[in-house]
Amino acid sequence: MRKVILYIAISIDGYIARKNGDVDWLEGDGSAPQADNGYEAFYSQIDTIIMGNSTYKQIKGWGEYPYKGTKGYVYTTQREGANEDVTFTSQKPVELISQLKQEEGKDIWLVGGAEIIDAFIKDNLIDEYILTIAPVILGEGIPLFKDKNLETRLKLKEMRSFDGFVQNHYSV
Repeated sequence: MRKVILYIAISIDGYIARKNGDVDWLEGDGSAPQADNGYEAFYSQIDTIIMGNSTYKQIKGWGEYPYKGTKGYVYTTQREGANEDVTFTSQKPVELISQLKQEEGKDIWLVGGAEIIDAFIKDNLIDEYILTIAPVILGEGIPLFKDKNLETRLKLKEMRSFDGFVQNHYSV
């Protein structure tokens, strides 16, 4: 069965972005500025991505959409429909995931941001967490876990390190 995987980078103090959404701090210790950090291996096992509208706008602002060839869903309250890259939706996450898990395919990547991650955590929709911890303390920003009152027990599957980053892979 397909799994929903949250694959995301965080600062040591638990932030996924600066307050303004910037992720310029994701450069590691500088010893391997173009390091893959396991991304290609992960990306080869997914064929569907889910993200919030702010994350989608940020990614589009970087240039060409990097996830061509995947089925993409963007959560938004501003519009419905699709473009050449993604389908815009306001469907309840539990309904979308139920639908996607009935379909044949590879795993599903929950890209971010904080709002949609929070909704998926509250509905217990994440099967695995792959958290790549960057060697930086931001002090403030957008936290990965918005609701500090949610308890979820995880099992460590694997721990790796590269270019100053530590990657922890957990199953629920």
